[in-house]
Amino acid sequence: MTATTARPGPVTAVPLRRIYRFELTKLAAQWRVRLLLLAGWVGPAAFVVGVSQQSSLPADTLFGRWMHASGWAGSLVVLGFAGTWALPLAVSLVAGDSFAAEDRLGTWRHLLVAVRSTRRIFAAKALASATVILLLVLGLACSSVVGGLLAVGSHPLAGLDGHVLAPADAATRLVLAWGSIVAPTLALAAVGLLGSVTLSSSPVGLLLPAVVALAMQLAQLLPLPVPVRLALPGYGFIAWHGLFTDPAQLAPLATSAVVSLAWAAILGTAAYVIFRARDFTNIHERGSGRRALTVGVLPLLVVSASTAAVVAWTAGASGSGIDKAKVERSVATSFGHLYRLQTEQLGRPPVTEAQLQTSATCTKGGGLEPAQGPGNDWRCIVSWHLPGVDAVGTAVYQLDVSADGQLVADGDGPKEVNGYFQVRSPNGTEPNPLWQFDAVVDLSSTTPKG
Repeated sequence: MTATTARPGPVTAVPLRRIYRFELTKLAAQWRVRLLLLAGWVGPAAFVVGVSQQSSLPADTLFGRWMHASGWAGSLVVLGFAGTWALPLAVSLVAGDSFAAEDRLGTWRHLLVAVRSTRRIFAAKALASATVILLLVLGLACSSVVGGLLAVGSHPLAGLDGHVLAPADAATRLVLAWGSIVAPTLALAAVGLLGSVTLSSSPVGLLLPAVVALAMQLAQLLPLPVPVRLALPGYGFIAWHGLFTDPAQLAPLATSAVVSLAWAAILGTAAYVIFRARDFTNIHERGSGRRALTVGVLPLLVVSASTAAVVAWTAGASGSGIDKAKVERSVATSFGHLYRLQTEQLGRPPVTEAQLQTSATCTKGGGLEPAQGPGNDWRCIVSWHLPGVDAVGTAVYQLDVSADGQLVADGDGPKEVNGYFQVRSPNGTEPNPLWQFDAVVDLSSTTPKG
C-alpha cells in the first residue's frame, strides 16, 4: 500500500484590511499613543476654558485677543499651536516610529512570514499611522471648539481684516481652516515614514519629522523669497489665515495644499521603494550615515528644490511679497471695519466703509529705506471721513510685519481713537478694538503697477 504525500495548497495573501486592523491594534496598544490621543481630545478644551476665564489673554497670539469675545477664537489659537508644536511631535511618535519599532523588537521575520508581502505591510503601516494622526487632528479641533463654546458661547468673530463674521460664517471658516492642515500633516507623516524606513532604529529617524517641521518654521521667519516660502509644507500651517479675510485669500491656501500633497506622494513613494529593496535576511542591517544622506536627506532637498522651482514658475509674486501698497491696503481695510465695530459699541450713529473712505500712508524705517519687506519699523497714518464733518480724521499706528505676512498694528494716538480704553459689548467690557489689531498680507498676490 503506497502512502500519498499531500501537496501544499497555494499561499493565500492576507487581506490588507486584516493587516491594517492588526497595525492599528498595535498602535492603540502603545501607552504613549493612548496618552497622545487622550491629550488631543481633552487638553484643548481644558486649555480654552482655562484661558477664557482669565483676565489677561494671549494677545501676542493670532486671535488670542478675541477669546473673551467669541467662542470660536479659542479653537483658532489651538490651531496655531497645533501646527507649530503638537502635530510635528505627534507625527514623530506615530509615523516616525512605525517601522523602527519592528527593528527594535526584532519582529520583521515573524511579520513577513505571517503576511508574505512587503507591499501590504507598508500600506497597512502607512494607513494605520495616518488614521491615528487624523484622529488626533479631529480631536484637537472638536475639543477646542467645545471648550470655546462652553466657556464663551457662539458669538460673532472679528476676522483678520477687521470685518465681523457671523457665528455660522465663523464656524464654516473654522472647519475649513482645520481641514487645510491635513495636507501638510500628511507631508510630515511621509517624512516620518521615510525616516523610519531609512534610519531603522536610529533615534534620528524618530525625530526627523519634528526636525524638518522646526526647520520649515524657522524658514517662515526668515525673509526668504515667496516661491521658496510657498514651496514648503510648513506654510500650510499658516496659510489658513487667508480664510479669515473678505474676500478670502485662497491662492496661498491652494498652492500650499498642492505642494504638501506632492511632498506626501513623492516622499511616501521613496519610503516604499527603499522598504521594498531592504534585505530582511540580514538582521544587522541598520541605517548608516551614508544611507541617511543618500536616501534620507537628498529626497528632502530634491523635493524642496523642485517644488520651489515649480512655484516660482507659476506664482506671480516675487521677492518678500510685502510692499507698501499691500500693507497700506491691509491696514486701511482693517481699520475701516474695526472703526464701524467701535462705533457700534460706543453707541454712535452707524457709518459705512464707503462713507469713511479710509486710506493709509505707510513708511518703513522712518522713510529712510524702501517700504517693503518685513520689519518692526513700519509706521502708518490712517485717514478717514465722517458724514457731515469737514475735518479729516487721522490715527497713527506702529506696525510689526513678519516675514509670513502677518502684521500687528499698535495704536499710537490719538488716544480717543486708538488708545487703550474699555468699550461695552454684548459679552461685557472689552478693550478698544482699534487699540491693537492683527491683519495679513497676501504674499502670493501682485501689486498692480502704476
